[in-house]
Amino acid sequence: MLQTGYGGPEVLRLAEHPLPQLGATEVLVQVRAAGLARAAWHMMTGKPYLLRAAVGLRRPRQPVMGHNLAGTVAAVGAGVTRFRIGDEVYGIGRGTFAGFSAAPEEKLAFKPAGLDFEQAAVVPLSGLTALQALDAARVAAGMKVLVLGAAGGVGSFAVQMARAAGAEVTGACSAGKAEFVRSLGAAGIIDYAREDFAAAGPRFDAIIDVGGNPSPARLRRALVPGGTAVLAGGEGGNRLTGAIFERQVGGAVLSLFGNRRLKGLMCRENGKDLERISAMTEAGTVVPRIDSRYRLADVAEAMRRLESGQVCGSVVLVP
Repeated sequence: MLQTGYGGPEVLRLAEHPLPQLGATEVLVQVRAAGLARAAWHMMTGKPYLLRAAVGLRRPRQPVMGHNLAGTVAAVGAGVTRFRIGDEVYGIGRGTFAGFSAAPEEKLAFKPAGLDFEQAAVVPLSGLTALQALDAARVAAGMKVLVLGAAGGVGSFAVQMARAAGAEVTGACSAGKAEFVRSLGAAGIIDYAREDFAAAGPRFDAIIDVGGNPSPARLRRALVPGGTAVLAGGEGGNRLTGAIFERQVGGAVLSLFGNRRLKGLMCRENGKDLERISAMTEAGTVVPRIDSRYRLADVAEAMRRLESGQVCGSVVLVP
């Protein structure tokens, strides 16, 4: 699936493309499934515009879409030591919406036992973001944790991981997704259309914000003294920088005053953290939830599903 420019699904087209060239420490993976994360939508639209400075001003320098993958090792670079041809792996690669993708060895892990390729493919970016957000908030047993955007790809992992850590989890979502979020292990539900999570004052030891754009001041208001809010996502904001950048800067400034922390988070793509998630999935404490499946040729339709706001869990693509 190639991207010819920035815009809506009309900039996408299915076409043949040469196999990626492997670096010395890269692995060629035959893609069996690819997760469709929100990052792909930002890449397609080129918004916020600041993103284009990093990936290409008029069109992405990497023409093949996609980052998440699960599949089988087809070839390895001369410097690869961990994987062999035939190994089943998952992780983050270059241009994963394709039959084959090149992935750095350090961004892969062995596919967890008990997960099929589709389940494994939706883990990498969403699971890593959730795990690192909980690490940043130092989530532990007995803490009260609020997950904003609890029904989405990152949120569904964050709820399960926080529950596995022994925290009491409240999930914020729309009313129609409440049962889904409860099924993830949330003890409480906040309907964001009817309730203000910050109205009752300090309640939470940690807030994992992956699905909205509440102001840093509102997040801070809902934290107990010594609490931490992690800003791991957000939509809206101005076209140049977007909400994520604006809110992370605002949070950093507020954190200078008082004893409540607001921390920005950018996902660190690495295989060691994927191995931590593998242990959770193999123990059964974290289960990837798939909302819908699409063929690679139907990426445009999958994008529309992602934009609809109706997704519970993650969207996955298959060849």
